[in-house]
Amino acid sequence: MRKFLIILLAIGSVYSLPAQEIEIKSLEELLATAPSDSTELMSLESFVALVMGNHPVVKQADLLPEAARQEIRLARGAFDPKLEASLDGKHFDNKEYWNILSTSLKVPTWFPIDPKISVDRNRGLFLNRENSIPAEDNFRQVSAGISLPVGRGLLIDQRRAAVKQAQIFAEINDAERIKMINKILLSAAKDYWNWYFAYSNFKLVDESLRISEEIYRRVRLDFDFGEVAAIDTVQAAITLQTRQIDRQTALIEFKRSGLMLSNYLWGQNEEPLELKDELVPELMLEDQALVPVATLDSLTQLALVRHPDLVKATGKLGQLSVEERLAKENLKPRLDLNYNVLNTPVGSGGDFTEFRLRENYKFGISFEFPLFLRKERAKLKQTQIKIDQASYELNLRQREIINDISAGYFTLSNSRDMLGLMRGAVNNYERLLDAELFNLNTGESDLFKINFQQDKLLESRIKLMKLKTEVEKARVSLFWSAGVPYLNFNTSYLD
Repeated sequence: MRKFLIILLAIGSVYSLPAQEIEIKSLEELLATAPSDSTELMSLESFVALVMGNHPVVKQADLLPEAARQEIRLARGAFDPKLEASLDGKHFDNKEYWNILSTSLKVPTWFPIDPKISVDRNRGLFLNRENSIPAEDNFRQVSAGISLPVGRGLLIDQRRAAVKQAQIFAEINDAERIKMINKILLSAAKDYWNWYFAYSNFKLVDESLRISEEIYRRVRLDFDFGEVAAIDTVQAAITLQTRQIDRQTALIEFKRSGLMLSNYLWGQNEEPLELKDELVPELMLEDQALVPVATLDSLTQLALVRHPDLVKATGKLGQLSVEERLAKENLKPRLDLNYNVLNTPVGSGGDFTEFRLRENYKFGISFEFPLFLRKERAKLKQTQIKIDQASYELNLRQREIINDISAGYFTLSNSRDMLGLMRGAVNNYERLLDAELFNLNTGESDLFKINFQQDKLLESRIKLMKLKTEVEKARVSLFWSAGVPYLNFNTSYLD
């Protein structure tokens, strides 16, 4: 009898010790578990900062504004003042046949009145009479005048059109820059959330493995004391092996997703970097607000004004409108007037003289007009066709963007209820497994029920984390659809 009591007490001590070890942590407690000293946390914001700082696509996009500035500079080069000089002389048989020196300064202006100042020195025995300058003026002559197109080119010409199109090109390039950066940020954010889910999944499976190990240990103890059949140890072992396989699979997926995240990590000298093994994502303990602060109408209005695709399409229409104006201008006849005063108001010796409009001047007029205008009319029609095509494309893209925003906003708004229901299911599965483990401690549990509840809890937790990451992907996708610059990430550190 005494021996029986000693055995009974020993069995009781074995069961009482591990009964306190199996504890089902809530999802919040599990995610809040502090990482080991060797691990480092990386939040989405810090990851985005790395991408924005050194990614080649971002650096490539940052070159676009400078390219646009150089395009404007190139177009404005047509208005640069121009200094010209030419010298033509002939000496033969000890005679100076002619010596003609001509210098001029032209100053193009936005309004097509182009001033010109020239100084000529012409001498020789056989000069053309039109080039002759009196000897009393030391063979020098100063002229100042203007040229004015009163027909074609009065309202717009090729050089003014080029400047206007270059200015619009700068707006298009700014929009293209935002689109390029938004595209890489969208891809990076989605891969970050894949990495986030892989790590969360690993932690959940690892927790489930810990429980399975403890259950297997208890079943072996029960078997050693003859409380359960050998088949129960086999079932517990199978469950444990399944969890071990799941954990290894989750670890592989976590490492794989980390390698995918390394695609976005670059050093300052364009050297590719790898994600350190010690880095893990910073897990959220609470759900973020699922619906963005902006309303659907405000997002739609923002997109209609600032969406990169619409800005580019509108800019393309603006460039075509300038081209259309130039094509219409070319339908007019060309009629250019030139007027130059001679030795007025500054003479050949540098002295000031009285200005007289009808004395000492040169005047010219030139006229040109194609009789059929086939080239000009064809160019205008081609431009108008391009405008119609661009208008159709703009209207279609506007419709697509509005529908994309509405669909994304609807998905994000309804995800709140889905997450609430899923969280409730997780809490219920946690209670059920707690109850089964309590029954295990009292010797009244069924191993099949424990395994079933553990599988359901793990499945529901993984679904919840998957849903949370899908919601975050939907958030950045909504900002992408609306064309929000930098997908609403904080980029003030770049200023």
